[in-house]
Amino acid sequence: MEHKTVLLSEAIKHLNIKPNGVYVDCTLGGGGHAEAILLSLEEGHLFAFDQDEFALNKAKERLFKYEKKVTFIQSNFANLKQELNQQGIDSVDGVLFDLGVSSFHFDDPERGFSYQHDAELDMRMNQNQPFTAKELINTFEEHEIKKILYRYADERFAPQIARKIAEARKESPIRTTFELVDIIKSALPNKVLRQKGHPAKKTFQALRIAVNDELHAFETSLKQAIEMLNIHGRVVVISFHSLEDRIAKHTFRDYTTVDHPKELFTMPEVEPDYALINKKIITPSEEEITLNNRAHSAKMRVIEKIK
Repeated sequence: MEHKTVLLSEAIKHLNIKPNGVYVDCTLGGGGHAEAILLSLEEGHLFAFDQDEFALNKAKERLFKYEKKVTFIQSNFANLKQELNQQGIDSVDGVLFDLGVSSFHFDDPERGFSYQHDAELDMRMNQNQPFTAKELINTFEEHEIKKILYRYADERFAPQIARKIAEARKESPIRTTFELVDIIKSALPNKVLRQKGHPAKKTFQALRIAVNDELHAFETSLKQAIEMLNIHGRVVVISFHSLEDRIAKHTFRDYTTVDHPKELFTMPEVEPDYALINKKIITPSEEEITLNNRAHSAKMRVIEKIK
C-alpha cells in the first residue's frame, strides 16, 4: 500500500518556510513532507531523521534529485540536538514531527507490527536495537504488561489479557503475531469479540509504543526542537494518539506561559519567548479522511519562537 502523507499542505503552510532557512524533518518516513519542504527551499537545507534503515533508503530514492539540499540522518529523533550539532547546526528555522507509523511498517508482514499478518513478534522501528515485542511479551512481569496496556492503549481488559499472556508463556514462549492475537481473543468476552474493530488493535498499539519508547523519545526531542528555534522559527507536530497530543499540548503550554511567583504583589510585564500559532488543533478535512482513512485521528499543533 502506498504511504499517503497526512496534513501535507497544512504542515507546509504552518512551517512558514523561508527559502534560505534550515529545516528538520524528524520523521522522514515515506518522504512526503520532506519533498514538499525541499520544493520550498532555494539555498536552504533540510536535515531528515529516521531510525529505520529501510525507510531512510526508500526516502533517499524518492528525494535523490534534491541531494544537495538534504542531509539524511539515521538516528532516533531523541538525539536531535546532538546529531545537528555534529553537522555544525545549533539553530534552525523549523522542525516537523509526523508521529504516524509509516504504512510500510504495517504492510510489511516481516516487521511484526500488524495483527493482520502472521510473523515474528518484532515491532522495532530501529532494527539495530535488540529489544523486541517478543522479548517484552515473554520476559516482563504480568503487572508490567498490564500497566503498558492501560497506559499506552487504555485497554480496559488489560488485567485479563496480561493474565492470559502470563499463563500461555508458561507452556511455551509466545513467538508470533497470530499466537498473540489468539491469546488476546481468549481473554475477551464474546460480546467484545463481536464488536466492530480488531480485538488486538489496542494491545498491539501499546506494545509498539513500549518497544520503541515512543513517548519519552518524542518529549525529549520536542523540547530540544523548541529550544533550537531561531526567531520566527516554528515547530509543527502531527500526532495520531491522545498521549502524543497531550505531550505536545502541555509542552507548548509550558513554553508559551510565564509563571509568576505567588509572593509577588506586583507582576512584572514579562512576555513568553514563544507563542501558539493555532489556538485550536488543526485536523484533516473530510475530503482527506475519505481519501486516506489513516488520517482520521490526526491532530496538528504549531508553536513559534517570537523573541
